[in-house]
Amino acid sequence: MRVFLLLCFTFVSSATLSAQAARPKITGIAFMRVYTTDATAAERFYGKTLGLSETRSAGTEQFVVNRHQWIEVLANSAPPNPTTRMAAIAFTTNSVSQMASYLASRAITAIDSSQAGELAVYDPEGNLVVFVQSGPSGPEAKAANEAALSASATSHRIIHVGFIVHNRAKEDAFWREVLGFRPYWYGGMTPAKTEWVSLQVPDGTDWLEYMLGGSATPDLRETGVLDHFSLGTASMNTVLAQLQKNGCEGKDCTAIQVGKDGKIQLNLFDPDQTRVEYMEFQPAMQPCCSPFTGP
Repeated sequence: MRVFLLLCFTFVSSATLSAQAARPKITGIAFMRVYTTDATAAERFYGKTLGLSETRSAGTEQFVVNRHQWIEVLANSAPPNPTTRMAAIAFTTNSVSQMASYLASRAITAIDSSQAGELAVYDPEGNLVVFVQSGPSGPEAKAANEAALSASATSHRIIHVGFIVHNRAKEDAFWREVLGFRPYWYGGMTPAKTEWVSLQVPDGTDWLEYMLGGSATPDLRETGVLDHFSLGTASMNTVLAQLQKNGCEGKDCTAIQVGKDGKIQLNLFDPDQTRVEYMEFQPAMQPCCSPFTGP
């Protein structure tokens, strides 16, 4: 298992900024990586209930969502924290090598490029962030080509990933100022309190979501709700019908709701409590708190 050092952020002068390498494109979400303590149950959930095709490599199960996106499940690695299951989030870029040069020019250290076609760093709060080379020779193509897309998949698109954030300013310094992510939407249970902040990738429409306001010592259930990924759909009725065909059982399989962003949603939980949030692409009603500022 690779060992990474924590990111270091330093202030740079305007002269240094002018000499920085150009940032390559960040076009979308590649994958979310999660731990499981029950490989058999996880395989049944992602493969049978969600209906995704599966490939395996070195103790990691990959469940293919489309030709560019997948979910990674660590079947042979124990979670380092008993209340955390998110291991990494990943984004596609048109140049991993250029990304390495760009991050180095921004005085970000501990860049790991030992995995072919990938580059890994930590964000300010210790979340592992992986950049995946896009294109026919990149890991995204290899993962997708090893498994045919499943006809029983409940969705063929990851539209966002969300994770716990304690210090919004520090995270913004990395995600917005360094990587160029763009504001998309923010809101909360009431307009007076911001609990979710969405930022779109600079060169696409996928987004990440800061999950603010969690408990100081969250249990596994709360962490699983906050550290999540979202599968998009044009119509939730399509998801409901496919979940029924796939044998989904329990009240969660039909419990649709309208989120504060005005989009119809449905939440399922894997065996380790990681939340899978189905979400319609377009809002069904006016969003709370702020308008959408991107497509």
